Amino acid sequence: MREAPVAQSAAPAVRQYSPAITATAFVVALSLRPALTAVGPVLPRIGVDLHLGEGVLGLLGTLPLLAFAFASPLVHLLSRRFGMERTVFVSLLVLAVGTAARPYTGLAGLWIGTVVVGAAIAVGNVLVPVILKRDYAANVSRATGIYTAFITGGAAVASLVAVPIANAAGWRLALAVWGGLAVLVALVWLPRTISPAPVPAAPATDDENPPVSVWRQPMAWLVTFFMGLQSTSFYLLVNWLPTIEISTGISEKTAGVHIFLFQVFGLIGGLSIPWLMRHPTDQRPGTIAASVPILTALLGLLLLPDLALLWVVLAGLGQGAALVAALSLISIRGRSHHETTQLSGMAQSVGYLLAAGGPVAAGFITEHTGGWDTTLIVFAALATIQLALGFAAGRDSR
Repeated sequence: MREAPVAQSAAPAVRQYSPAITATAFVVALSLRPALTAVGPVLPRIGVDLHLGEGVLGLLGTLPLLAFAFASPLVHLLSRRFGMERTVFVSLLVLAVGTAARPYTGLAGLWIGTVVVGAAIAVGNVLVPVILKRDYAANVSRATGIYTAFITGGAAVASLVAVPIANAAGWRLALAVWGGLAVLVALVWLPRTISPAPVPAAPATDDENPPVSVWRQPMAWLVTFFMGLQSTSFYLLVNWLPTIEISTGISEKTAGVHIFLFQVFGLIGGLSIPWLMRHPTDQRPGTIAASVPILTALLGLLLLPDLALLWVVLAGLGQGAALVAALSLISIRGRSHHETTQLSGMAQSVGYLLAAGGPVAAGFITEHTGGWDTTLIVFAALATIQLALGFAAGRDSR
């Protein structure tokens, strides 16, 4: 991205919250995945109860990603109209209602509620990284690492307790209970809406330096496709890793433990990578270190499936690190808060659209080839492209 023109007037100073209120951005992250990751473990029960086949259940898992894709580019419009803090607050309330209502409103409510949940989460996906850039300007990568650790932790806990809750009280409560978490998070976030921090004004422009849409900036596309490919491999593994392992002779119980470990090591990877993203103009060490383990894990599952635990650990470390790297690039490459919001919307829109197609494409390839080898080869090739994109996006061309 090219240099931003010099502003003609000073931007309003960003209000300084207390450390406790500033840290509420991390708490929001806890609510951004449980409504999604609680679904997978109870999908078979949903199918039996509502008489849904595997294909339809697969679409149910893809709907939130499609909602991410279509809602993300619109978030910056809401943010500019109502402010980031208030937009996040309303999205948390919508998330709470959608999460609590969808299991109890019949088949139509399940579908509509899932779309509502995805759209509400998209608001947090887009705006919280921008808020972190504003509130932790001197430590963006570290703050992003903590943020993704909260996301991963919330996701892991929800997937771990979904079956026990379903065993005790049914799958509907196992899904609805996370609406209560969204309400609690909204209450924690409420002080920000009472006295929201002003967003610094967009840089002033002149006729010689008109603003360029992020959709027309090559660097924005590099960041976007890096985001997209890391999301694609993540949702491939979240959806299909247990099935891939079971096809090699690993027990269903062990495969279930492995998918939990995948998310736990994702948390570790997300917390470890920020120190490689610290350089002000060169983040290539971080993007490369995040991408290589994913490629290695996919090839390992293909060539040495008996070492599945090793590949699960590597894949988890890589995926957690890659998400932090992608979100950090969005924050670092955005020249202003307004452009960062637009870039975040663009990267997550295209990224989650790619991610939505990944598990579907994997199932289609596997069904038509009779095994997982071709699928793993295809996704290893995509991981190689991710590595190349990370190398290009990690070098600031401004």
